[in-house]
Amino acid sequence: MATGDSFAAVVLAAGAASRFGGGKLLAGYRGAPLLHGALAAARAAPVGPIVVVTGADAEAVGACARAFDPQLRLVHAADHAEGMAASLRAGIAALPAGVAGAFIFLGDMPRVPHAVLAPLADAVAAGAPAAAPVFTGRRGNPVVLGRELFADVARLASDVGARPILQGLGARLALVEAPDDGVLFDVDERTDLAGR
Repeated sequence: MATGDSFAAVVLAAGAASRFGGGKLLAGYRGAPLLHGALAAARAAPVGPIVVVTGADAEAVGACARAFDPQLRLVHAADHAEGMAASLRAGIAALPAGVAGAFIFLGDMPRVPHAVLAPLADAVAAGAPAAAPVFTGRRGNPVVLGRELFADVARLASDVGARPILQGLGARLALVEAPDDGVLFDVDERTDLAGR
């Protein structure tokens, strides 16, 4: 079974949220800032360090994260305008040397079911290079990347995140069934805040 000391969490919170009209992670969702949902999932995961990657609106997003937990480590992705790869590179580079893997949480996904988190870590601890949740046949988030993939993250570019790495694993990617569609639900536009 995975232990909290062997895994870390990276929460990607650097996007400009242009489709939303800006300020997405600070918008209210179920009585709290949207970002707090993702941070709650990160805290519920079997991890030690939690790194929050900021970019656009870094000061406001950082303050929002600190309001949730003053102990969170904030890392600024100076090249965040490049897209998700820049945020992911910054988050992975900030992790302690000894971690066995990293959960990658997206700041705009507030309903990740906590029950799926330990099984994801366990799959990587058991030898899978990475693990991802699935619901009704669709792959979702968060994913867990084993340490062996960190060098691949450092070479990522553009706005695709870890998708090319996961696709390259084929059948070696461990898939964990999620209990609900929270692994698929993200907020892109303001109308999404009223849903589910």
